[in-house]
Amino acid sequence: MSELMAANHATAIPETPDERLLREFVEIPSLSGGEGPAAAYLAARMNELGLDAGVDEAGNAVGLVARPDRRGLCADIVLLGHLDTFPGHIPVRREGDTLHGRGTVDAKGPLAAFVVAASRARLPEGVRLVVVGAVEEESTTSKGARHVAGLFRPAAAIIGEPSAWDGVTLGYKGRLLVDYARRQAVNHTAVPRPSAADEFCHWWEVVRERAAAFATGRRAFDLVQATLRSVRTESDGLEDRVEATAGFRLPPGVLPGHIEELCKAVADKHAVLTFRGPEVAHIADRNNVVVRALSTAIRAVGGRPQPKVKTGTCDLNVLGPIWNCPIAAYGPGDSTLDHTPHERLSMIEYARSIEVLMRAIEAMAEEMATSNTAR
Repeated sequence: MSELMAANHATAIPETPDERLLREFVEIPSLSGGEGPAAAYLAARMNELGLDAGVDEAGNAVGLVARPDRRGLCADIVLLGHLDTFPGHIPVRREGDTLHGRGTVDAKGPLAAFVVAASRARLPEGVRLVVVGAVEEESTTSKGARHVAGLFRPAAAIIGEPSAWDGVTLGYKGRLLVDYARRQAVNHTAVPRPSAADEFCHWWEVVRERAAAFATGRRAFDLVQATLRSVRTESDGLEDRVEATAGFRLPPGVLPGHIEELCKAVADKHAVLTFRGPEVAHIADRNNVVVRALSTAIRAVGGRPQPKVKTGTCDLNVLGPIWNCPIAAYGPGDSTLDHTPHERLSMIEYARSIEVLMRAIEAMAEEMATSNTAR
């Protein structure tokens, strides 16, 4: 062994079992539609940690810890994160306190913290803890969340997304994607007639301008964010073609149908519009049992709770309206690193989030058990 290698080995930070779980989890590629190996790994680790776990029909990794009351009944607390990651390979490596790799923040870090906390939380009788590693959150299908939506009716739920260890996310904006396609005969550029690309650009300028009028306030969370994601033009000499995809992030009060109607109203008969991925903005009550439990736990670990709303969209948008229960999103990590080449997570923050989750789970469980006893 060289002197440099020996020095690096001697100064390496020992890896805890909790950190090893996360590192190994991050090392498994799991793009949307290809989460199988990651689901199998997580289910195996949950079983080792004492949860009753397996992979369900949708491909989700699901683990259970139950303590039925004398009547055999349980109130469910669901912790749901996602297995899939945004595309782009980031070499998995540890540098000091920091683990680099795709998914460390979004959102294998939060999901790994769920698993560890669930294995250690002390539950009273009458409570069942459900941990779900859901598939296809990074796609518009949200297949995993939609599958479990009808299987559980939780008394409380936490969605695994990066909020920072001392943050609690109350809400997310809605979403709509639109695909634009247009074909028309080629015009000579000397003729004063717009090309297919010109027609698309005019459509987009008008749509974006009118969409801005839907703003419900001045914060980013209150604005309709219109983003052009891709544009492709081509011609075979006889026909010009343009294809584009645009995305809209929608504040509370602005429905996907409002933007769909706008897009159609601005388009002429030659434009073909296809809409997908509609989600409605959802905001939780900041005084619900989940937010209170997480906030109290953050204080107990030495932090000051930071309530947040996010301009993105996640499985909270899918499950919040269906479950209609106390809900919030929580997890370690800086969400500004989502989908970037710089995704990384502090192991100190990861450990703190596990402690926060343990305390919050126990507090919620005690409150539910007391409520069940009172009945």
